[in-house]
Amino acid sequence: MPSTKLMINGLPGNVTRMLAQHVMRNADFELLPYSLTGPEIEAAFFEAQGRRFELIRPEQRDRAIEDLRESHPRFISIDFTHPAAVNSNANFYCTHRLPFVMGTTGGDREQLQRTVEQSAICAVIAPNMAKQIVGLQAMMAYGAETFPGLFRGYSLTVRESHQQGKADTSGTAKAMVGYFKAMGVAFADNQIQMERDPEIQRTQWGIPEAHLRGHGWHTYALDSPDATTHLELRHNINGREIYAEGTLAAVRFLVPQVEAGCHGKVFSMIDVLRAGV
Repeated sequence: MPSTKLMINGLPGNVTRMLAQHVMRNADFELLPYSLTGPEIEAAFFEAQGRRFELIRPEQRDRAIEDLRESHPRFISIDFTHPAAVNSNANFYCTHRLPFVMGTTGGDREQLQRTVEQSAICAVIAPNMAKQIVGLQAMMAYGAETFPGLFRGYSLTVRESHQQGKADTSGTAKAMVGYFKAMGVAFADNQIQMERDPEIQRTQWGIPEAHLRGHGWHTYALDSPDATTHLELRHNINGREIYAEGTLAAVRFLVPQVEAGCHGKVFSMIDVLRAGV
């Protein structure tokens, strides 16, 4: 079976560098030596494990992608860029008929959905590519649907810590808040407590030094109105390996969808899990 060609967009970001290393070690995939990057990146190339990647800035990408398609007519794009680029990148992929997997958070998510649904391609889009965390979210979704009002009157505290370079509030935290709200908790997204200061993360949170530049620690705490009951849900992830594994699972799921001619369809990581990939 021929390997699946991939273009990882967002180099030289931390997640994409780690993901590129995974892909280069995996015979199931062929990594193209190109990457869409942001306007703030001045370098023209990025090197990793003896491979050289051409970095394509926004003003260059339309012409560059047409040239690339001449030599590589079919490939999957993986997007871990910047929240501000989400909708622009989705428009680009759809315009050029490039099926994609997007783990970038932020942007106008409803518009993102519509953009793909009105296009000739399909995509996997998820604010969290970690399969195990997505499975946890699925359990929460079941609880929200099955037990509405379960925590009515309870107060909720949400704390999330990610590496300093993460610009926006965790999409996973926002999703989890949605489930708690469906179960009766009064809470707004702007009440989520974000931490991005490495010194506080190390001294007050206890996050290992080795993972200050790549982690995702979340705590959801519920307290009853009379303060006699305290419930706490926590998931702490060190490093980014779990996201790479989930992203490649999403790619494996998407490939047969593309080969079957799928278009105008947005898949989630729940779809990936259900497929047993």
